[in-house]
Amino acid sequence: MREFAYQRATGVREALTAVAEEPGARFLGGGTNLVDLMKNEVETPTRLVDVRRLPLGGVRQTDDGGLVIGATTTNSDAAADPEVRRRYPAVTQAILAGASGQLRNMATVGGNLLQRTRCSYFADVTEPCNKRAPGSGCGAIEGVHHNHAILGRSEHCAATHASDMAVPLAAFDAVVQYVTLDRTGEIPLAEFYAPVGDRPDRETTLPAGALITGVALPPAAVARHSRYRKVRERASYAFATVSIAAALEVRDGLVHDVRIALGAVAPRPWRAGTAEAALLHGPATADRFRAAAAAELEAARPLRHNGYKVALARNLIEAVLTELAEGSNH
Repeated sequence: MREFAYQRATGVREALTAVAEEPGARFLGGGTNLVDLMKNEVETPTRLVDVRRLPLGGVRQTDDGGLVIGATTTNSDAAADPEVRRRYPAVTQAILAGASGQLRNMATVGGNLLQRTRCSYFADVTEPCNKRAPGSGCGAIEGVHHNHAILGRSEHCAATHASDMAVPLAAFDAVVQYVTLDRTGEIPLAEFYAPVGDRPDRETTLPAGALITGVALPPAAVARHSRYRKVRERASYAFATVSIAAALEVRDGLVHDVRIALGAVAPRPWRAGTAEAALLHGPATADRFRAAAAAELEAARPLRHNGYKVALARNLIEAVLTELAEGSNH
């Protein structure tokens, strides 16, 4: 690990100024991703500005019935919050499916969203990786890629976004709140992660030097009937192979509202808008769920060794929606 300076910020403006004045400075939350990458010299910041003690934590209710989760809230605290558990159970389930208890106690909500979209080629500085070294190539395309993207990738990068929490946030139209030295702003999560294209090193649309202050979850009655399921290669402490966050409201046998997002299939959380549109106002049956899943996966472009993810994602959508439909009281 290379030498770096450490600064504990006592105010938001102090933190923003410190990062703005030094090009190599980075904000530090829990450090569960950043510090690991620093150990391998994948990330080499010259200064870490610790923001954990800034007054940006906690969960609060909004006037319209939604919630705002502060950026420095730990993943453990976010998952345990009674209102998160009651209104958005899939968010709690997703957080608890991620990492280990020790890491969840350190990781922050803002840092979780900013963790690098990565794979083993990104983490190894001896391998080619357009994300780490633009123009060097993507070793995964013709190499080891069994757990890489089948949707939204490009020939320049096929890595998947690792966050569990971001998947239900995508399903429930979360909005990322941030502040810079001269303004505050918001970015819908649907626009927060940049398309891969030919610049996979550019992962988000967050303005340079901006500090995430919170994540807003708009009111959504359907979210109370939600579920997160993660398929992985071992029972704990493993990235998803495919995951899903889904919510379903059925009235008189018809789909009144539905939300679906997939994880580990794309460089960002994948909102399954095609499947949602195919299901809305139609019968809540296994056949319809299967057809909607197939329609969503028509856009998949698997690599040589990860085509199994197409069938896995299709089956997962059908299974989880069927379970939600059977548990509906409407």
